[in-house]
Amino acid sequence: MSHFNITVQPTNNENIVKFVANSFLTQARSFEFANIDEAKPSPLAQQLFHLPFVKTVYISQNFIAIEKYNIVAWETVQDEVATSIAEYLNSGAEVISEGEVSKKVPVTVYAESTPNPTAMKFVANKPLADGTFEFKNIDDAVDAPLAKALFTFPFVKEVFISSNYISVIKYNSVEWIEISNELRSFIREFIEEGKAIFSNDFLRKRADEIKISEEKNTDELAPLPTNNSAKNYDHSETEKEIISILDEYIKPAVASDGGHIAFDSYNPDSKTVKVILQGACSGCPSSTITLKNGIQTMMQEMLQGRVTTVEAING
Repeated sequence: MSHFNITVQPTNNENIVKFVANSFLTQARSFEFANIDEAKPSPLAQQLFHLPFVKTVYISQNFIAIEKYNIVAWETVQDEVATSIAEYLNSGAEVISEGEVSKKVPVTVYAESTPNPTAMKFVANKPLADGTFEFKNIDDAVDAPLAKALFTFPFVKEVFISSNYISVIKYNSVEWIEISNELRSFIREFIEEGKAIFSNDFLRKRADEIKISEEKNTDELAPLPTNNSAKNYDHSETEKEIISILDEYIKPAVASDGGHIAFDSYNPDSKTVKVILQGACSGCPSSTITLKNGIQTMMQEMLQGRVTTVEAING
């Protein structure tokens, strides 16, 4: 039996906190409960609703997100909640009662074009990943069954998974009009059947890396455990400001186009910022224009005198 550890992760919504486990909670299924009656399939969620401040409970592959009412601050209760969740999981009690969810979970997936003509974004109505994951080939995808399955299509060149979408980069031998419906149906059926998006070992390793990253006060993890592009050192004040600008102003727009941008490094002597472009942004013809006319200009204006150039490293 797994020994569960729970890591507390704040979100952009001050009322919602994620409690991330170091092992699977569900097999690629996601559940949302708005009250104790809806939580009948989940004894754990029912227990959480006995806490007076719990408004919504969301259970995904390796985390539980809880939305609270405003009667308390998370800082005063989150550690107690994390301990309670860990104790429940380590008791061996059910997270989801399979008898209650035997029916296939309905999933919708739609295809969305991106600024990169070789990339298509497939958006699901269910969360798929907590973080960003880029796979350049089938060997990279050994711990990601969905990505590995996508690489069996001869026209799939790269796969990027983040949040509730998958960006697929194709070879130029085919046109999207020929393959987009096939890929959309395949992804939908894969998720509906409850297959794992990532292996248990992969998620456990990821959770351990998050814990180490938080202890070292680093910004974020590399897209894959074997990728060493993330910097394991304390960031300077300017680097923290750069990361904050990326997170608040740039990442949401990039994600809407099926991509991801991550901080790589800052050289105070040359006043150069290097960023990593992933997903649909990697190799996109318009990314250079966006980088220079958008991101670089913003950095120059908001960090006056400290940044003159922003360079991209394709992930």
